[in-house]
Amino acid sequence: MTRFTRSTRNPALVVFATLIAGLLPHLAAAEELRLITWGGYAPDEVVAQFEEETGIDVKVTLSNNEDMISKLRATGGAGFDLAQPSQDRIVGVQRQFNIYKPIDYSRIELANLQPAMVKATQRATELDGDFYGVPSVWGTSGLIVHDSVADTVSDYTDLCDSAVAGEVSYRLKRPTLIGFAFALGLDPFAAYGNRDQYQSIMAQVEDKLIDCKANVKTYWTGGDQLLALLRTGEVKAAMAWDAGGWKLNAENPDIRFVAPESGALGWIDTFAIPRRSENESAAYRWINFVMQPEIAAKITNASGNFTASKGADEFVRAELRDAYRASFSDQAINNIKWYPPVPPGLETLEGQVLDRVQAAN
Repeated sequence: MTRFTRSTRNPALVVFATLIAGLLPHLAAAEELRLITWGGYAPDEVVAQFEEETGIDVKVTLSNNEDMISKLRATGGAGFDLAQPSQDRIVGVQRQFNIYKPIDYSRIELANLQPAMVKATQRATELDGDFYGVPSVWGTSGLIVHDSVADTVSDYTDLCDSAVAGEVSYRLKRPTLIGFAFALGLDPFAAYGNRDQYQSIMAQVEDKLIDCKANVKTYWTGGDQLLALLRTGEVKAAMAWDAGGWKLNAENPDIRFVAPESGALGWIDTFAIPRRSENESAAYRWINFVMQPEIAAKITNASGNFTASKGADEFVRAELRDAYRASFSDQAINNIKWYPPVPPGLETLEGQVLDRVQAAN
């Protein structure tokens, strides 16, 4: 057997081996953040900037509420370091499947967040004294109206006015039930804990929606379909999301999103940490990074939705910022009805109401 001595060893091999040995600790220490989120919430330029500034690689999986729950439930909260479920899809899921861990708010840079959004998210995600969500991206559903009918349609039930007969569209989904309830002077969220009371509210909404059927051009089922109806003028007033209204406003200033008099219906997509996250530190770094105003504005520009970052609207592209400010005064923001967690059984009840409305002549 040939034994290599210091004098016979190839110097180039020695240098190469030394370099590899020096790199191994750094390669082993390479970090990764596995993020499951919605489209537009992790734009390429934001991911690249985070990776450059932190050295942490970001692996993005695009998803939605149902898919997030399914994936995390299947693994007991493993597979991802950070998720972005909506605020009303956390408590019930956590109570049933235990897939998240409490948020350590001492690690959150609260100075960058709008206090009202933090309060609403904590209220919606509190379980046994712990909070399971941090506000991220938010939006509302309300009214998209053409200026020609703006004086007529200022609340959800105005879609039933004879002045807009045949020029109206909305979805046969639960937001329509909730919006019509508030416009009728009822409070469906306050009745969440009383099934009989909630059923009574839904009965009144059902009657109103059946009476309103003659006004409806079509019940829209997809965003592209609705935008096309509004662009062509076939529909002059609709119940829909704010981002769609702002998109149309950029194309045609005569179309705009309006916060209804009874209140826009608000959702907040949160940051939530899966129970078996392998890089919790990177998750908190991402939260604090993307909620900086200038970074958060990039998310708004990509997704069309505003964030919980305080002051971020100053950095949003001008036409979107102006449309947002035209839709939401301080009073309108304070009047937003934020979705609370849905108690078990109510969605089944709502589905039966919607089926009867659909079947009614």
